[in-house]
Amino acid sequence: MSTVPASARAVPSGPSVPARAPTAAGAGLVSCHCCHLLVRPSAADAALKHAACPRCGAALHSRKPDSLGRTWAYLITAVIFYVPAMSLPIMTTVTTFGGARKDTVLSGVYYLLTSGMWPLAAIVFFASVVVPVLKIVVLALLLVTSRRGGGWRRHDRARLYRLTEAVGRWSMVDVYVVTILVALVRLQALAVIEAERGAVFFAAVVVLTMFAARSFDPRLIWDQRNEALP
Repeated sequence: MSTVPASARAVPSGPSVPARAPTAAGAGLVSCHCCHLLVRPSAADAALKHAACPRCGAALHSRKPDSLGRTWAYLITAVIFYVPAMSLPIMTTVTTFGGARKDTVLSGVYYLLTSGMWPLAAIVFFASVVVPVLKIVVLALLLVTSRRGGGWRRHDRARLYRLTEAVGRWSMVDVYVVTILVALVRLQALAVIEAERGAVFFAAVVVLTMFAARSFDPRLIWDQRNEALP
């Protein structure tokens, strides 16, 4: 009767679990936030926490200082501003024969849709309503999961962050439309378009969510719960 060697019996049949990849922080390296140079701070600088990048002179940090707190502050402020951005009119159209008409973001989308301009209505709705809401939800998800730590769907969370940072600026399309209309229609004699307070709040929401995405450190997605958080 043949016997199987012990070394053969010890090899698992399923897929092997890859070892944890080495990190720059684990190797004592720090990436500059300004020029992205990978630096190994001296022991004295690391102890005093005032290391500077040798190439551009910017302060070096293993993680963005107080990243989660700053991102929460920007995000909560954006949520507060989102209410008047949606409820207040973003522009007023004054015509010679038809009087004045005030439009919010949603009423403007509805007007474009009923006027037969559904492609433009879809673009404005997606860029001005869907994108800001999704960006706020995604950033809140990243903040909560990064605070808890752990390895839940890290690759998907990293992709969500890259997507959020890339598409966030396109929410400004509604503000651009109002600006272009104000500039163009003022040249006409039959109508005048004026920007309203809602446009200011909406622009503030877009800028705040962009700041929130920039202040969030995506490297926190890969940190373990027992590692230092900002």
